[in-house]
Amino acid sequence: MAAQQRLICAAAALVNGGRGVRFSVTRSGKPLPAFAVRHGGCVYAYVNACAHVGVELDWQEGEFFESSGLYLICATHGALYAPADGRCIEGPCRGKRLQAVGVVERDGGIYLKQDEEDHG
Repeated sequence: MAAQQRLICAAAALVNGGRGVRFSVTRSGKPLPAFAVRHGGCVYAYVNACAHVGVELDWQEGEFFESSGLYLICATHGALYAPADGRCIEGPCRGKRLQAVGVVERDGGIYLKQDEEDHG
């Protein structure tokens, strides 16, 4: 691989429907909070900002899933998001999406895709 990718966490740190891992991503020169979770065996990552008003989703650090472990939830407004695509399926921002962050799982780690840094 030509470009070096930034390690977010060990792959084993993410379990289906469990705690997420917070990290930061730079977009348009601005650092933004982000998170990665595992759902259905796959890893997904998003900017940590509700599509409704932009507040961070987790109610406690790393707690992004609601009690069933099936949906991501905004602790402030209760909006529910599909983990696989970030689409709001219930709540004040229904139909909007979380901002996806490109990640890749390989060699026992979760890495930020190189093209994610410093792009809008």
